[in-house]
Amino acid sequence: MDTRNTSVRPHARSRNGGKNHPYRRTRGTRADAHPGGVIHDNTRHTTRFTVIGNHLAQHPELSALAIGPAVHIQSLPAGTPVDIKTLAARFPEGPTRIAAALRELETHGYLRRTRERTAGGRIVTRTVSCNQPGRHHDPDPDRDPERGPDRAPSEAAPPRPPARRPAAAPQRQPARRPAALLAHRLTARLPPLPPFRTPEPPPDVPYPLVNCDGCDRAFRGPVGGRCHDCRSLPPEAA
Repeated sequence: MDTRNTSVRPHARSRNGGKNHPYRRTRGTRADAHPGGVIHDNTRHTTRFTVIGNHLAQHPELSALAIGPAVHIQSLPAGTPVDIKTLAARFPEGPTRIAAALRELETHGYLRRTRERTAGGRIVTRTVSCNQPGRHHDPDPDRDPERGPDRAPSEAAPPRPPARRPAAAPQRQPARRPAALLAHRLTARLPPLPPFRTPEPPPDVPYPLVNCDGCDRAFRGPVGGRCHDCRSLPPEAA
């Protein structure tokens, strides 16, 4: 029985075991597969957490400065002030950079800011945070911005009339023949002439001082004449 039969073909060696199997992956951590990537050490939250969509956390166009305040605003309870001054006091960035971040969020639909006038005449800014831009609704259209979100329905403000938009001015077409248009306006569109006025006569010019031919006294009159007294004397006396 211990004689080996040399006519039988040897059995193929099994490839199901061992480290040389081409389809077997060596057991290890994810860090072995991606040694340069991030490793998540996650713990399930049960209290005090906020659900943030990846469309915001991984937004391809928003800056890191804008994503940070957006996550912070979405984690706040309703009615918390989120104006530029408040956020600048909370974060190390200044008001200029915070204002730029809020404008980014407005551009991409994560914030809506409107200015409203209260019953007392004060202007306030109402900020609405949208966790999914494009799917938003006004949670309380009759809320008074000065009272906050806890206003009773019986105290709702009366509906405001729709704002009137100014009519757009008609666009003027450029003149095709400017020279002809100017000639037409200089002939047909000239203002009327002023009413005719009779010219006033020139003022009287006084005679110069001359000496009288009779008594050599100075008087005003034509040259070579006599004064009034010499003209009134009879010819014999003159």
